[in-house]
Amino acid sequence: MTAVPSGPAFSVHDIPFSFSGSWFDISPVVAEKTYADDLHLVSHQNGMHGVLRLVPLDPATGARAETRVEATPGLLTWAGADGRVDLAYETPDTLRLRGTGLGLAVLAAAPTLTPFSGTYFFPDPATGAHVFTSYETGRRYRVTVLAGTLADAMGAQALGGAERGVTVAGEWEIAVEEIDTARPAYTSQVSFEDVVRGAREAFASFADAVAPWRSADTPAAELAAYVLWSATVRPTGLVTRPGVLMSKHWMDKVWSWDHCFNALALAPGCPSLAWDQFALPFDHQDASGALPDSVTHSEVLRNFVKPPIHGWAFGHLRRRLPTPPTRDELAEAYDRLERWTGFWLTARRAPGADLPHYEHGNDSGWDNATTFDPERVIVTADLAAFLILQLHELADLAKELDRPEDAARWTGLAADTQTALLDQLWTGDRFHARSATGDAAWTSDSLLDLMPVVLGEHLPAGVGSTLADRIKAHLTPYGLATELTDSPHYLADGYWRGPIWAPATILVEDGLRRAGHERLADDIGARFRALCETHGFAENFDALTGTGLRDRAYTWTASAYLLLAQAHAGRDAN
Repeated sequence: MTAVPSGPAFSVHDIPFSFSGSWFDISPVVAEKTYADDLHLVSHQNGMHGVLRLVPLDPATGARAETRVEATPGLLTWAGADGRVDLAYETPDTLRLRGTGLGLAVLAAAPTLTPFSGTYFFPDPATGAHVFTSYETGRRYRVTVLAGTLADAMGAQALGGAERGVTVAGEWEIAVEEIDTARPAYTSQVSFEDVVRGAREAFASFADAVAPWRSADTPAAELAAYVLWSATVRPTGLVTRPGVLMSKHWMDKVWSWDHCFNALALAPGCPSLAWDQFALPFDHQDASGALPDSVTHSEVLRNFVKPPIHGWAFGHLRRRLPTPPTRDELAEAYDRLERWTGFWLTARRAPGADLPHYEHGNDSGWDNATTFDPERVIVTADLAAFLILQLHELADLAKELDRPEDAARWTGLAADTQTALLDQLWTGDRFHARSATGDAAWTSDSLLDLMPVVLGEHLPAGVGSTLADRIKAHLTPYGLATELTDSPHYLADGYWRGPIWAPATILVEDGLRRAGHERLADDIGARFRALCETHGFAENFDALTGTGLRDRAYTWTASAYLLLAQAHAGRDAN
């Protein structure tokens, strides 16, 4: 039997151990920036909740054993001086664990049970298993002993405060399932070795699909693929189709611009999953045409929106798909993009205004960028540029769908919007922002002010060159700082006030390349690839040190790496 490669090793402090389709992971990260001493089964149904605490035990003393945790895509191991505990996913909702020389305690993470919170624990007389029920997730977690000794069961049927759980000892094996209300007793004819092999094969197949071009020159590609694969969840609750969460840490949602980058990275190798990523927020489009801010298992937020990068993204998506979308698929996308564009042209344009406005920095995706310091309800050049690209994409789609009058209308609107952008926001050497409710106008040191570079080939040459020169000032050894590093407002861990971000990198790199500034685009791409290869796939990065910040397993960062690495590999091949 041919051995299946184990895949890249990683730290569970940075990247959760999980399985494509699963709504839970194994990690010490139990809340935002909160690390527990022990690994937990952490669910992302009804929010992020550490449900079960997994503690390797010294068989001689029954105390917590000192171990080191090792993880690869198919297998997680607690390795101790005298034994080990192994864990693997048999299916997206079922874990298999076995131990040699070490015992294991599977304990409720919540110490107290109340009428509305915590975890209840009991033996199930129908199946012989032990069951935890979680108020927070609304699910049950069933432990079945397959081999070895059930050494103890603590807190069965207890109310209030109590230690709840089971311990196993000897040469043992158990299954842990996340279930709804009931399920037939657990049985399996698959050995633990075959479970591990199956998980490794599933990941290897995914990695081969999304990064068949990977080589020694793209050393982080396989780990980037794991970040995407392990953050994927099956359709459940409000997630209407297979979805890639931004992370299985605390950023466990799909935001309505993050999803675009994941769709693009997945498109060549996993076209169906890519299409689902693009479409998922549109499944929740409201009557005004607006997309939600974010979607997750049990929550759709609408208090903000995200920028209309979807025309830009869809144009790239359909060129990256191995098979062109069908006419019906194009018609559906056209309808959805038309409604989304209509929202910006009506609900977000003041009477008589030529350009749309944001109502808060959160609408732009650049939540606290310094562009928004003077006011929050503002007209910005990045928003106009994204809308122009979306109008161009609608025109192209209308032509393909044999709707010439629509195509002419969108083309005219794109031209009118670009004229207004240059007439009203271009000062001669930069773009400024202005109040949507008054006459004030201002500039900032934010990279956001330079984002009209995404217009690429549509920009007048002089404007494109000026933007390219200004973008160079944002380059550090690691990539594009979102605030000039000599700005009085620069903050090393200031979210959009300094750190390097994946989406800004991708959008700027693409716009520069389409505007003819290939050398600068190459430089930006190379620096970001090196950043990920050294510091991983964090939500964002310190612009002066490269250190990963915030959530350390962010899928749009992994997708950005895959996009840039694939393009680099393709250019090298040519």
